[in-house]
Amino acid sequence: MLYLKNGYMIDPASGTEGYYDILIDTESGKIAQIVPQGTCAADDVPGQEALAGSENMENSGTETDRESAGVIDLYGQIVAPGLVDVHVHFRDPGFTYKEDIHTGASAAAKGGFTSVVLMANTKPAVDHTDTLAYVLHKGKETGIHVYSCANVTKGLQGRELTDMEALSRQGAAGFTDDGIPLMDETLLRAALKRAAKCGKPVSLHEENPTLIQNNGVNAGKAAAHFGIGGSPREAEISMVERDLRIAVEEEADLSIQHISTKEAVELVRQAKKKSRHIYAEAAPHHFTLTEDAVIKYGTLAKMNPPLREEEDRLAVIEGLRDGTIDMIATDHAPHSAAEKAKPVTEAPSGIIGLETALSLGIRELVDKGYLSMMELIEKMSFAPAKLYHLDAGYLKEGGPADLVVFDPKKEWVVKDFASKSVNSPFTGETMPGVVSYTICGGKVVYRG
Repeated sequence: MLYLKNGYMIDPASGTEGYYDILIDTESGKIAQIVPQGTCAADDVPGQEALAGSENMENSGTETDRESAGVIDLYGQIVAPGLVDVHVHFRDPGFTYKEDIHTGASAAAKGGFTSVVLMANTKPAVDHTDTLAYVLHKGKETGIHVYSCANVTKGLQGRELTDMEALSRQGAAGFTDDGIPLMDETLLRAALKRAAKCGKPVSLHEENPTLIQNNGVNAGKAAAHFGIGGSPREAEISMVERDLRIAVEEEADLSIQHISTKEAVELVRQAKKKSRHIYAEAAPHHFTLTEDAVIKYGTLAKMNPPLREEEDRLAVIEGLRDGTIDMIATDHAPHSAAEKAKPVTEAPSGIIGLETALSLGIRELVDKGYLSMMELIEKMSFAPAKLYHLDAGYLKEGGPADLVVFDPKKEWVVKDFASKSVNSPFTGETMPGVVSYTICGGKVVYRG
């Protein structure tokens, strides 16, 4: 058994928050008890003999001693459901020099994530049950829950649908061709119908390549700075408008990935009034940075869709605040230093994000009054888990013992990544929100 004492619990599924003690059955990986602080029966608490006579946990040996005795005093830190990220790239198979499933899982655990959903633009792509089986098998070797989407189309070519039914039976969490938009409207409609029958969502990367001269840089001040055409906002807006219309007509679960423009946020807001099947995600970089960051950091702030203008950043925040945007997802996208050292028109797009996401949410959304801590945790755990039908994102007796413990006030400096890559514009910044423990399946998988 593992006894978490004196933590301030936040559970977005039930709306419960307050000081609670949590008893975990480490053998079953389930939560055995959640009781008001100090009311756990003495017989249920492990290591009581070692702690007898102590006024408080600080007088009962080192933290390691207490943990080995099965007791962790959280000293008022927040304990919440393990975070859930439904949009990550672990680059395995095919690009493991950037990241692999083990290093990606380590980065996730360090950031407080206990469940992740991998994107399927690997090499080979996850368009066949054999590749999906490989990814899921490797995921089981990590300390966290690793799920994976499968591709919508074979080879990411946008011409022929995969065997979505077989991939769903194999364990695909959803379907996406992330990184490449689905340009064929008829094909998208058919994909939505088949995914709906499988009970799985479709997640779409919304950028029309015919409108883009140079991806990863907004067609505005940033593009002008580099003397390039860039990526105009219409590339996202036009695709979002089309795809929302189709999803509303088909009554199929559709998630708009990494939304970046104020117009797209408004389109989602209006579509949600017509259908309960519409979802959207925002990446931390899109509610934190603008295209000014690309001018300052160069390729380290190059991403698809690109960072936009201040009005867009604020619109994304408002979308999170009013529920238009359901979830926060990092789009963790590792690249090697050599790749990011290329000229802005040649370097790949994307930044890593698993290790900074919680801190950015605290700094940019909670500390600035846009969201409560409960609302932030809901968008980083329960909401994404609900869309992808994952048994995660909540704290309940008998439920999974997947938790994150963090101090929202304590600060840390962004460095020494667990990820294999270091492509982040936030390196060197001081941020609030230190993860002390990540617990998955009742086991401590990260200790800060």
